[in-house]
Amino acid sequence: MSRFLDAARRKPVDATPIWLMRQAGRSLPEYRKLRERWTLAEIVAQPELCAEVTLQPVRRLGVDAAVMFADIMLPVGGMGVAFELVENVGPVIDHPIATAEDVARLRVPEGEEAAPQVIAAVRRVVADSPVPVICFSGAPFTLASYLIEGRPSRTFAKVKAFMYTQPQAFDLLMDKLARTMSRYLQAQVAAGAQAVQLFDSWVGALTRDDYETRVARHTRAIFDALAPTGVPRLHFGTDTAHLLESIVQTGPDIVSLDWRVPLDEGWDRVGHEHGIQGNLDPAVLLGPADLVRERTHDVLRRAAGRPGHIFNLGHGVLPESIVENLQLLVDTVHSWVPANVA
Repeated sequence: MSRFLDAARRKPVDATPIWLMRQAGRSLPEYRKLRERWTLAEIVAQPELCAEVTLQPVRRLGVDAAVMFADIMLPVGGMGVAFELVENVGPVIDHPIATAEDVARLRVPEGEEAAPQVIAAVRRVVADSPVPVICFSGAPFTLASYLIEGRPSRTFAKVKAFMYTQPQAFDLLMDKLARTMSRYLQAQVAAGAQAVQLFDSWVGALTRDDYETRVARHTRAIFDALAPTGVPRLHFGTDTAHLLESIVQTGPDIVSLDWRVPLDEGWDRVGHEHGIQGNLDPAVLLGPADLVRERTHDVLRRAAGRPGHIFNLGHGVLPESIVENLQLLVDTVHSWVPANVA
């Protein structure tokens, strides 16, 4: 039995499940020790090392799921995109997409071909993990943002200009990304992943109209492709309060909320026929223990013990997070008894 999987399917659980985005690494001292020797790409290329990093927070913190240690950019390498993961910067693309010809040159690889080192690592992690393994990919718009901007952006001016001035090329780019990520996620499920999460980290930069007319159908194509697998499908984005109802229409089973919308309000808008994930502000873990307990209890009170809540942060674990606060958070969530069942 798994609390995480039961909650993801909106079944009753003995305690609220919790896992944390970017729990594999970031603030854990055992991870930092490994990073003194290995880069992210080197860790993922070695299944045993990737399994070790992925399972470190499971052993130390007692979280209810293991999320693969990987990067959303890895499968675009299989499409023919050359890039580098630069420390303290993020993905840097060698030749950003600027024309329809650039899009036409992109391949749509088969699932394992996109990032074979990740699929090999998934198999090893699944074999070693005592809890369900969550795999993931980037969503088409977020990946397109990196491919067109060439690196992380604050304004997303280039990707929006491409979307507006070359709509056919943008649509083909989104289609190729959706097909590649569908196959990649299917390969991860075939390797043993028990849930998948689609990261659309930057989609909040769009208006609702642009999201619904230019992006949503490509996101939905991925969720539709994963439906026959039967695994829970999670959607994550930030600054998406204006898009929640639109995101629901793309077909996820669970919608993640960032910390900018109260969980109960967000769940009302998503609809209680869907699960919800979130949504503590990651910065709370930089504060005192009393604040961690208070804010954690607030999120749990808003969830009200309703089946379908998976506790998480509203974004990833910050590198500066206090390890003792991470443990306190997990313990606080697991010990919570909703008032209506107390």
